[in-house]
Amino acid sequence: MQDLRGKTAFITGGASGIGLGMAEAFGREGMNIVLADIEAGALDAAVADLKSKQIQVAGVRADVTSRDSLRAAALETVARFGKVHLVCNNAGIGAGGQIGGVPERDWDWVIDVNLKGVVYGVEVFTPLIESHGEGGHFVNTASLAGMLSGPGMEPYSATKFAVVAMSEGWAMQLAPKNIGVSILCPGFVSTHIYDGRRNRTEAYGPDPFAANREMATVGKAAIQAGMATSAVGGRVVEAVRDNDLYVFTHPEYRPLVEARFERILAAFDKSAQSPVISALPPREIPGFISEPQ
Repeated sequence: MQDLRGKTAFITGGASGIGLGMAEAFGREGMNIVLADIEAGALDAAVADLKSKQIQVAGVRADVTSRDSLRAAALETVARFGKVHLVCNNAGIGAGGQIGGVPERDWDWVIDVNLKGVVYGVEVFTPLIESHGEGGHFVNTASLAGMLSGPGMEPYSATKFAVVAMSEGWAMQLAPKNIGVSILCPGFVSTHIYDGRRNRTEAYGPDPFAANREMATVGKAAIQAGMATSAVGGRVVEAVRDNDLYVFTHPEYRPLVEARFERILAAFDKSAQSPVISALPPREIPGFISEPQ
């Protein structure tokens, strides 16, 4: 997608944080913007803010944990702007804790938002993008937690690793349809994700941390001191134009990712030197397994 002007972007979690940063960045490139968010007040304020900056924008309430809700939002988007070209599956929440200490319904919540929300976004919008024949692009927000898993953040990291894995596969499926896929893997960004429990719905039962919000705000200081959302948005615009699969915003984390990959490669080397494995007959990689481009 080189020419963005006049095309339409649909952004979940668009009323704040990275979603709003992407919305403004793509809006400044002349795109029509649809902000989708579960939080009505923040959504109205974000739409008003973008309109004040002469960006063509509409807002729609959407709950990414519901396929039907995203379908309804997609229909509203098509009714408003005719076509959808870019979908940013960005809505996300944080959850974690010690082994055995993560409430069961928190596991359900983080999986439903961070993982299934991306699945629903891709599955709902792929036929809509394909139908107009002009090509398009998905930006799926993962995290550096999709490359590095820290202790205590296993639920969050599990969903972000999943977004990376799913997006790599989808990229190969969608490339022949002229639909690109980018995986956004930011580090700490100045958002309100630490306060994401404000949007935890009744479907997940009582919030076990409601009386002690500090337990839900681990890393708050690092997040508040993080990169500006405008910079992330600008980087995503570059990535969409270049059809980048992996989009990193914090190059200072490269040594940590390299160290992880080195441990993985060392494990392959050890396997190759194993008397048990080396004694087996040669094997070929099955033809249906391919490398992400």
